Amino acid sequence: MFGQIGIISAVMVTAYGFSQWRKLSVELSMLASAVAGGLAGACAGTPPLPDLPRHLVEGTFTYLDVMLVFTTATIFMAVVSESGGVDYVVRATIKYFYNRRVVALLLLMIIVLIPGAFTGAGSVSLLVVGAPVAAALRYLGVPNRKTAAILFIVAGLSAAAPPVNIWAMMLCAGTAIPYVGFELPLGIPVLLLGAFTVLFLGWEKEGSMTLEKALQEMPEPPARMALWRVVLPFLVFFIFIAAYRLWPFATPVFGLALEFAIVALVAWAVSPVKIHLLTISRDTVKRLLPLLSTVVVVGMLQQVMTATGVRGLISFAVLSTPLVLLIILLALIIPVSEGVLTYGAAAIIGIPLIWFLDSIGYHATIVIAALSLVWPLGDGLPPTALIGRLSVMVSGYRESYWTFLKSAWIPWLVITAVGLLMIVYSNKLAFLVAWSL
Repeated sequence: MFGQIGIISAVMVTAYGFSQWRKLSVELSMLASAVAGGLAGACAGTPPLPDLPRHLVEGTFTYLDVMLVFTTATIFMAVVSESGGVDYVVRATIKYFYNRRVVALLLLMIIVLIPGAFTGAGSVSLLVVGAPVAAALRYLGVPNRKTAAILFIVAGLSAAAPPVNIWAMMLCAGTAIPYVGFELPLGIPVLLLGAFTVLFLGWEKEGSMTLEKALQEMPEPPARMALWRVVLPFLVFFIFIAAYRLWPFATPVFGLALEFAIVALVAWAVSPVKIHLLTISRDTVKRLLPLLSTVVVVGMLQQVMTATGVRGLISFAVLSTPLVLLIILLALIIPVSEGVLTYGAAAIIGIPLIWFLDSIGYHATIVIAALSLVWPLGDGLPPTALIGRLSVMVSGYRESYWTFLKSAWIPWLVITAVGLLMIVYSNKLAFLVAWSL
C-alpha cells in the first residue's frame, strides 16, 4: 500500500516539477499535478477511472465560500479606493502627523493592514494602498529598500489578520473546525508584529522633504471627500459583526460574502464621485482570476490527494516525526511550502498537521492562528513570491530582489519565533479564543 501511494506521490511531484520547468504558472502546475495524480491513482483503482472526473469537479467547489468572500471583499475595497478614500486617508496622515513620525508610521501600517484583513490577500493591500503608502514612507525619509521590506511584511500580516484569513478558513474547512474565535488570537499578534516592523525598519531616516512639498506631490482626493464617507461603510460592517454577538438568536445570519456586498453598496452610495459599480466589479474579478484559480485548483488537488491516499501518507509522515523536531522544522517547511504551492500548502500540509497537534492536546484554533502568521512569509520566496514581487513593484525599488528580502530578515525571524511560541503555548493562550467568542 505504501509503495503504491509513494508512486502516486512521485508522479504528482514529477508533474509539478516538470510544469515549473516548462515555465507554467503555479496554478497550471498544481492542475497538472492533480490530473497526473488522479490518473496514476485510477490506474491503481483508487479512485476508479470513471470516478476521476467527478472528484476533479467536486474539488473545484471545495472552497466556494472562500472565493465568494474573497471576491465581494475585494470589490468593497476597490469601491473605497475608487471613491478617493485611500488618497484622503494617506494624505491626512501626512498632513497632520508629518512631525510625529512614530504616529505616522503606525497609521500607515494600519492603512496597509485594512485591505488585506478584509479580503484575505496581502496582494490586494498592495494593489489598493501600496503605491500611496510607499510614497508617504518616502516623504517620511524611509529608505526605498526598507520601504519595500515594510510593505512586504505588513501586507503579509494583513492577509493573516481577521476577519478574513484564507489559510485559517481552508484549515477550518478541512478539519471541521468552526471559523470562529480568531479575532484576538490573530488580531493582537498582527498589530504587535506590524508595529514592531514599521518602527524597526522605518526608524532610519535619510534625506528630508518639507511638508508643503510632500503635500504638493501627493494626489488630491475629491473635493467633497470627508472622513465620514470613508468610515461609514466600515462602521456598517462592524455593526453586522457586533449584532451576532449582542443578539445571537434575533439576528439573521447574513454571512461574510453578503455583508461585504452590502457595505460595498454603502461605500458606493456615499462616494463623492460617480462610480460605475458594475465596471469596477468586472475589473476586480479580472484582477482576481489568478488568485481565484489558485483556490479552485487547490480544492481539486486536495480532493485527488484524499481519494488516492497521498493525503493520508502526508499525515503519516507528520505523525512519524518527533514532536520537537517537527515544530522546529515548521520554521522552514511553512514558508517554503507557501512559496511553492501558495494557498495549497494549507490544504496539503496544514490539515494533517492540525489533526495531529489537536489529537495530542494542542489548542487547534491557536495553532491555526500561529501557522497563519508564518505562511505569508513564504509569499516572498520563489517561485511564486507574489507579495514580495508586488512590494518591489509598488515601492519602485530597483536593486537586487535578494537585497530587499535580506533587509526584512529580523522581522521575519521575530514573526517566526512568535508563531512557533504560540504553537508551543497554545493551551495557555486559549483564553484569547474565549474572549473572542
